[in-house]
Amino acid sequence: MSLNRQEKAVVIEEVSAQVAKAQSIIVAEYRGLDVASVTVLRKTARESGVYLRVLKNTLVSRAVVGSPFEDITAQLTGPLIYAISTDPVSAAKVLAEFAKSNDKLVIKCGALPNSLLSQDGVKALATMPSRDELLSKLMGTMQAPITQFVRTLNEVPTKFVRGLAAVCEQKQAA
Repeated sequence: MSLNRQEKAVVIEEVSAQVAKAQSIIVAEYRGLDVASVTVLRKTARESGVYLRVLKNTLVSRAVVGSPFEDITAQLTGPLIYAISTDPVSAAKVLAEFAKSNDKLVIKCGALPNSLLSQDGVKALATMPSRDELLSKLMGTMQAPITQFVRTLNEVPTKFVRGLAAVCEQKQAA
């Protein structure tokens, strides 16, 4: 079923809004995937905060004009599914994980702002830790010296109390 001009304008506006706040766009060919598999993929994407949609390539080409993702238009051929996310890694992770278990989903390319990624680049991006993982590692690294310092400061009175307890036990035994 084809869209009329107004419906196309609405889709272009929706995709443009997603692209405006996006940090990555990953494009994959979904030829041969059954509905159940695509439903599982959509559910996984929704849980990860990834905008996942099958769109006409001409509509996406119009939506990315003037954005940092404009370079991707040359790669848009065939039946494609688009994953757009605000986290640079999450869209690549979702599609790469799904492609491992489904050989019919073929990652075609990806884009970060002002740079185009090949299929290998997308797979490399998928292996990187997400923003949340990096922030938690950073916080753990920042807390480690402070935690160790507090433990060291706490050890001084603890040793003093243990020493007093030992002297008290010695005097009671004598």
